[in-house]
Amino acid sequence: MEPRKSSAISKLYERSPAERREAVAAWAGLEPIEASALDDCGLSANDAELMIENVIGRFALPMGVATNFLINGRDYLIPLVIEEPSVVAACSYAAKLIRAGGGIVASSDESIMTGQVQLLDIPNIETAAASITSHQETLLRRANETATNIVARGGGATGLETRVFADTPAGAMLVAHLHFDTRDAMGANAINTALEHIAPALEEISGGRANLRILSNLSDRRMARARGTIPVDALGTAELCGHGVGEAIVEASVLAEIDPYRAATHNKGIMNGIDALMMATGNDWRAVEAGAHAYAARHGSYTSLSSWRQDEQGNLTGHIELPLALGIVGGATRVHRGAKAALKILAVESARELAQVAAAVGLAQNLGALRALATEGIQRGHMRMHARQIALAAGAEPDILQDVVQTMIREGRIRPERAKALVRESERRL
Repeated sequence: MEPRKSSAISKLYERSPAERREAVAAWAGLEPIEASALDDCGLSANDAELMIENVIGRFALPMGVATNFLINGRDYLIPLVIEEPSVVAACSYAAKLIRAGGGIVASSDESIMTGQVQLLDIPNIETAAASITSHQETLLRRANETATNIVARGGGATGLETRVFADTPAGAMLVAHLHFDTRDAMGANAINTALEHIAPALEEISGGRANLRILSNLSDRRMARARGTIPVDALGTAELCGHGVGEAIVEASVLAEIDPYRAATHNKGIMNGIDALMMATGNDWRAVEAGAHAYAARHGSYTSLSSWRQDEQGNLTGHIELPLALGIVGGATRVHRGAKAALKILAVESARELAQVAAAVGLAQNLGALRALATEGIQRGHMRMHARQIALAAGAEPDILQDVVQTMIREGRIRPERAKALVRESERRL
C-alpha cells in the first residue's frame, strides 16, 4: 500500500519557486510536461485562440499552493490562482488550525443543475401548469435525447416543475424548471441544449410562447458543505488567550449573519479562496460567485455563508454551505494545461469531490480572515506583502529587497517614494 502523503509540508514558503514546484510535482506525481505547465502559463497562443474571440495575447496570474488541508481524512494540496497577497498564507495557516481538531468534514449533493424555460402569452396559466406536470415523463425523455453521453454515465433529466408569476411588468408568465444531473461536468452546455430541445413541446402543451431558455446559476440543488473544529489551545496568540480569540471570531461571525454590510465583505473573504481554486482548475468562477451571493440573499436579506460558534470548553466550530456547480471535465480543462495540472495535484475523482474541497477552502479562508481581524488586524499581513510589491516596483533587486521591505515596515512608511529613496541609498552603498 502506498504510504500516506501529508499536505503539512514544512516551511514550503522558505523555498524558491523552482524548489516548491519540484516538491509539489513530486507530491502529485506530475510528469515533466505537466509540471512545466505551472511555469509557462499552461496556455499556448494557439490554445488561447481556441478559447475566446479576438485574442491578442495571454495574461498570467500567480499560482500558489495551500498546504495543511485534511478533508474527510485525506490530505490535499490546494492550487490557488490569485493576485491578492496573504490569501494563500492565511488559507494554509487556517487549515493547520483546523487540522489540529481532526481536519475538515465536507459533503456535497448530486450534480443537479436547474434550467428555466420562460413561457408567455398563455391562455390559462393554471391549466398550462397542470398539463406540463402531467406530461413530465415525456418531457424528461425528450430532454435526455440531447445528452446520451451523460445519460450513459447515470445522469440526465431528473425532474420538471413549474412556477407561476401571475402579475409582472411583462404580463403573466409561467416558468418551467428542468432539473438535470450533469455528473462530472459543470453542465451549462448540456442543460442549455436540453432546454432548447424541449421548448417547442412546452409551447405546444401550454399554448404559450417560449422566450428565455437558460440555466440558472442559483444551483441550490447542488450544495456543498464543510465543517471544522479548532481546539481552544490552538487559537491563542502571544497576546491573546485561545478563548478570547474564539470569542472575538464568534462576535465577528454574528455581525456578518445580521448585517448585509458586513456580510458582503465576510463572503468576499470566503470567495477569495473558492474563486482562486476555480481559476486554478479552469472552472467558471463568475457562475460560482453569482450562485453564492444569490444563495446568501435567498431569504430576502443578504447574510453570511458561514457561521462560527464556541462550545463550553472554548473550542471553535465553523460551518459553511453554498451552491457549487463545478466540473472536472469539459470547459477550460480541455485546453488549458495549467488547469489540467491543477486537477492532477488535487487528484479529485469527481465534481462532487471538487465541490467538497472548494467548500473546505472557503471555510479555511474565512477562518484565516476572521482570525486576523480578531487578533492582529487584517492590515498587518496585507501591508507586509504590499511593502514587498512596492519595493519591487521601485526597482529593488533581490539582494536588497528584504532590507527595503523591513525598513518600510519598521518605519510604518510603506509608500512608493520611500521605497525609491531606500533603493537609491542601497545602490550608493554598493
